[in-house]
Amino acid sequence: MTISDNELLTRVGPGTPMGNFMREYWVPAVLSTELKADGPPVRLMLLGEKLIAFRDGKGRVGVMDHRCPHRCASLFFGRNDKDGLRCAYHGWKFDVEGNCMDMPNVPKHQAFENKVKAKAYPAVERYGLIWTYMGTRKELPPLPCFESVMIADDTERAQFMVQRECNYLQALEGDIDTSHLGFLHMGSAFPDQVDQAHNGRYALINRAPEYHVADTDWGTMYAAYRPGGPNEIYWRFAHFMFPFWTIPPDGNFRDHVIARAWVPMDDTHTMFVHCMWKKNTPGLRKMKDGSTIPGMVPVTPADYLPNTTDWYGRWRLKANRENDYLMDRDAQAQNTNFSGITGVHTQDQAITESMGGIVDHSFENLAISDLMVGRTRRRILRAVRAHAEGLVPPGVDNPETYQGARGGDFIGPTSIGWLQAYSDEVRASQNPTGALRIAAE
Repeated sequence: MTISDNELLTRVGPGTPMGNFMREYWVPAVLSTELKADGPPVRLMLLGEKLIAFRDGKGRVGVMDHRCPHRCASLFFGRNDKDGLRCAYHGWKFDVEGNCMDMPNVPKHQAFENKVKAKAYPAVERYGLIWTYMGTRKELPPLPCFESVMIADDTERAQFMVQRECNYLQALEGDIDTSHLGFLHMGSAFPDQVDQAHNGRYALINRAPEYHVADTDWGTMYAAYRPGGPNEIYWRFAHFMFPFWTIPPDGNFRDHVIARAWVPMDDTHTMFVHCMWKKNTPGLRKMKDGSTIPGMVPVTPADYLPNTTDWYGRWRLKANRENDYLMDRDAQAQNTNFSGITGVHTQDQAITESMGGIVDHSFENLAISDLMVGRTRRRILRAVRAHAEGLVPPGVDNPETYQGARGGDFIGPTSIGWLQAYSDEVRASQNPTGALRIAAE
């Protein structure tokens, strides 16, 4: 990693190569539940831009620059007024597309509503998420269509967000680093302490897997593999998908419908967006005695601080850097909790935030266990440079390509190669959510 490579990968603000690249994709901005009809607007920080999101009295959603185009007062203080947002300063009113609807402080014969427009981005609501497109295309690209974001039944869909105070790349790379599972999350669990029928025990028997990695049409993929039973291999497949999505391997491959977006708020803050099918067969979670492995405790509503209205006020955990993530040194010393920190997301957050706002990659010494990380960095760098030369970013015009990506674990025979094992398992998947057709490959 050169200094220029590091800058290219991590800087996401307006006008940067990475920022321009990411703006070509639809970005998940807000949970549908965060916006109430005729309710107050919500401050958003996305790709280094200060925006607001609101839902008008007709249920339509808008995402726009927070500055009123009249005198630049913040529209966050505006009144949601039936079919638009009215600035609190002089009453100018704008609809969800940024069109000026009213200039009540200007005499009618001198008003010029048709010549003023607030900077607004296209916004679409679908299946529990509000998406926005921040790019330059006049004809919008198609919306993402991989399975975990296409679950229409809200009783079968789970979505949540968690904010991290670090660059998106180091947060994302934690999700494509598989060997830390056996340490950060499960370092205090041993094979004889967990369910012997669960395939996940192989990750505890051998905490140093071997790897295959490859570039894909949607990004990159890896297979971490270890010996299973006689003539068997224990596989864990996972993916990076452009521009900032991951599919982790922690669950049964056949029904592991999940994806995570690592959305840059700015260069040093990231919003983690988790989308999954509730009926997934979970990965290894329990000890034999029925207790949850400390590193696999999920996020619950009780783990959050109350949301506030400031730019970084949404979806913050109570356990944070200011209180050392509620670390229990006694539990760590006694090895009842390897890290001393409880919760899978809290542990990941502590580690990725401990690297600093933007990690100094020149200080790293990468190993074979970082094969996927290195491969993904190179893949992103090539794609961003190609976009700067005029090429369309991968998957923007053909999001159905992403349907070939599925993550999870399974036991396979030693007699076939990794790509064949993956292809066979994809074909055997039964599209459990009903959201998509099964891809032929």
